[in-house]
Amino acid sequence: MTQGRPDAAAHASDPALEIILRGPGESFRWAKHDYPHHLAKWHRHPEYELHLVTAGRGRMMIGDYVGPFGEGCLVLAGPNLPHNWISDMEPGASLPGRDVLVQFDAAVTETLVNGFTEFADLRALLRDAAFGVEFSGDTAEQARRKLCAMEHERGAGRLVSFLSLLAGLAARPDDRRILARCAPSLGLHTSASRRLDRVIAFITERFASDISLSDAAAVCHMEVTAFSRFFKHQTGHNFTSYVNRMRVQQACALLAGTDMPVTQICYEVGYNNTANFNRQFHAVCGQTPSAYRDESRRIRTNRSGETRAA
Repeated sequence: MTQGRPDAAAHASDPALEIILRGPGESFRWAKHDYPHHLAKWHRHPEYELHLVTAGRGRMMIGDYVGPFGEGCLVLAGPNLPHNWISDMEPGASLPGRDVLVQFDAAVTETLVNGFTEFADLRALLRDAAFGVEFSGDTAEQARRKLCAMEHERGAGRLVSFLSLLAGLAARPDDRRILARCAPSLGLHTSASRRLDRVIAFITERFASDISLSDAAAVCHMEVTAFSRFFKHQTGHNFTSYVNRMRVQQACALLAGTDMPVTQICYEVGYNNTANFNRQFHAVCGQTPSAYRDESRRIRTNRSGETRAA
């Protein structure tokens, strides 16, 4: 296995922590974005990510691995494994639709490997994914087609394609290589990342209450202005924006999974009035809370109808 030489400049800072929100009725997230893009940076998240580069060449950083990538590069990164793809381009240029990806959490994979013997091969792939896996050969070619085709699928059809995608990736160990050497701990045990973990735990516990920037700064034993800069650098969000995303994430779960009135959900997740709740929800999800719930219910109704018909 050929290892890339770590680049000191590329790893000069801790990876940003990305919050991933799924749409209504989705157990995983499919996404596509251009390059440059605000999410295309050195970052990590608790979810697995299967990432396809559709155009261009450049340098990828997966944990402590640094190496070249080209069009068709397909990589599976495990939970909290820092990653980034930097394309070689002229200043001001762009690559439309450069990145196509799916993101899914460990609960999905645990359901598959523990509940279905047909997914036994997935265990080894997930262990390798902790260090980053690059695919090649027929495995990569078939996966690229399935991943791109999912753009036009919805509901159960997209889920079936996702399961087929995972099964295909797990089936041929010879068509994958492990990229990093010590990636699971990279960027997670520095003083800065320990400090970030403390404040994220604090926000997660307290986001539904009247939480302030000064409260969070005190958790890190930092002056407010210095903490504000630190938090923006580490997460890519200012403090208020991050708290709003946490609140909206919880609101999405309540809207999709309960019959709790929207007004009650508003107060349950930490907002003091419905107007602000609606505004913040729309800024994150692109729709109102009521529209999100209606779409979730429509998806559930369609699925239950399909089940009865079957």
